[in-house]
Amino acid sequence: MNKSLPVVALAGRPNVGKSTLFNQLTRSRDALVADYPGLTRDRRYGRCQRGEQDFLVVDTGGIEEGGEVVYEGSLRQASLALEEADLIIFLVDGREGLTAADEEIADKLRQRGKPVLLVVNKIDGEDPALAAAEFSVLGFEDPMMIAAAHGRGVTRLVARIEQFLPGEGQGSPPTGESETQDVIRVAIVGRPNVGKSTLVNRILGEERVVVADHPGTTRDAIEIPFARDEQHFILIDTAGIRRRARVDEAVEKFSVIKAIQAMEQAHVVVFLIDCREGITDQDARLLGMVIEAGKALIIGLNKWDGLSLEQKRKVRDQLETRLRFVDFADKMTLSALHGTGVGDLFDHIVPIYRQAQAEFSTAQLTRILQEAVEGYPPPLVRGRRIKLKFAHQGGKNPPVIVIHGNQTERIPSSYRRYLNHTFRDRLGLKGTPVRLEFRSSVNPFAGRFNKLTERQIRKRRRLIKHVKKRR
Repeated sequence: MNKSLPVVALAGRPNVGKSTLFNQLTRSRDALVADYPGLTRDRRYGRCQRGEQDFLVVDTGGIEEGGEVVYEGSLRQASLALEEADLIIFLVDGREGLTAADEEIADKLRQRGKPVLLVVNKIDGEDPALAAAEFSVLGFEDPMMIAAAHGRGVTRLVARIEQFLPGEGQGSPPTGESETQDVIRVAIVGRPNVGKSTLVNRILGEERVVVADHPGTTRDAIEIPFARDEQHFILIDTAGIRRRARVDEAVEKFSVIKAIQAMEQAHVVVFLIDCREGITDQDARLLGMVIEAGKALIIGLNKWDGLSLEQKRKVRDQLETRLRFVDFADKMTLSALHGTGVGDLFDHIVPIYRQAQAEFSTAQLTRILQEAVEGYPPPLVRGRRIKLKFAHQGGKNPPVIVIHGNQTERIPSSYRRYLNHTFRDRLGLKGTPVRLEFRSSVNPFAGRFNKLTERQIRKRRRLIKHVKKRR
């Protein structure tokens, strides 16, 4: 059983450097950072291993009052992070100085009755003594001075944090990644506003990420560890990916990059489609990216329960015509908002993951290959028959099958598809793509015939010259 780790929450106004400090403490680049207020909206967890005692760091959205649903959700996320924290780091901006919002946040933090450590950030180029004096009116003793962007003062900050933390094994329940090796990473991917964050909250049974009827609410890829039936998962909520021509803000471009990276690192991708809008060209493009990444795939048809019979028939027809290239994928109807079909999702995720990790013997793969060739022989190429000799496994997640033979580079695409379908059907693989790699055997006599021919030509030329001289 894992020991509990203390939890340290980062709090403060927007754009004071919380995500930058999070990356410094966790020695990662997990948190999206930009000179843009309100960038972080959900809770992000990371593990700090810089000092003598490990602890969890929670990055939160900036605490500010706002009328929009997005800001209200971000404020709730920050409040939840503060409730589970053993220590609160109150981050302020030394460059901008003390503001009325800082004073309001200080009052709210004092009311929670938890230890608070005041940290003044962005002191590079500033007088630390003046900055400390200015923020002393907040009533917190011994503020720390750092420049998170350059890593100045972070080591001293870690040592100071350890003084506040409870002993090892006495902190809050662990929320970070499980130490077990068998962790399934599941990425929720799709266009903006198709219900990805709603599905994440429904799976977890709590408001873990901000949800709003507003495209682009999620800006970063949020990793959420949890366990179900003794199996550990990391659920990744990603930003919606729009067409490149419609991505204007630099922040959104970084969000798209983060979403694509999360998809690349996942074991299983749950691709959500908004059935009310039908299957769009962008859905097909994104599914093509999933296939190129070779990920096990579940297509979630969201908002299904609100459709009429005619709309359901239309979506099924689109699946048959526009998404034939993902015929291997599992397709599920669900409603993230009401929970319909969500409980069955993990009954599909675990078997699909196991199939993507499966191992097959060379004898089994070669036997399937030989039977496929006997049932439908490869075509003739330049009067010669393509010969496929044997097959073996070359990788997992997705399964890679390496086929050896001659003239394999000339195998037509139609025959490649035939072999792909044959292997997938015979191996019982569903939900995961199969990659075929073809390798041609090297003919040791390939160059000798050319050399022999050249020698014969030279000999004939010498003979012709000799005959001409005698005449």
